Amino acid sequence: MGVRALDPVAYGKLLAAELPQPIQNEREFDRMAARLEKLDFAKRQLTREEEALREILAALIEVYDDRFSLPEQPPHEMVKHLMEQRGLKQADLVPVLGSRAQVSDLVNGKRGISKAQVKKLAEYFGVSPELFL
Repeated sequence: MGVRALDPVAYGKLLAAELPQPIQNEREFDRMAARLEKLDFAKRQLTREEEALREILAALIEVYDDRFSLPEQPPHEMVKHLMEQRGLKQADLVPVLGSRAQVSDLVNGKRGISKAQVKKLAEYFGVSPELFL
């Protein structure tokens, strides 16, 4: 007696409801983590289809965590890292921070980062503001 195969209709409905895909930002991460938590703490035994979905969500979360788990760095180094990771130039941050001089000073560590800049950069990069503190 082997492992029961997934019910394609039931599994398809779960996948359609969740739309698991590579995680690109904190909002998607939070959504998938919340769903995984519901599955992990279900007060009943999960169906085979729910177990498969749980494994997919856990793998997607792990990949995102590994990709974005960064050592603590000064804010300007974090900004440079995120820019490099996304193939951005300083000019790409001008609309976010206001001027070329502000971007240059921040990226080169000549100027600290304000709370307003932290918020703008976190939104722009789709990361937690804590990365810049």
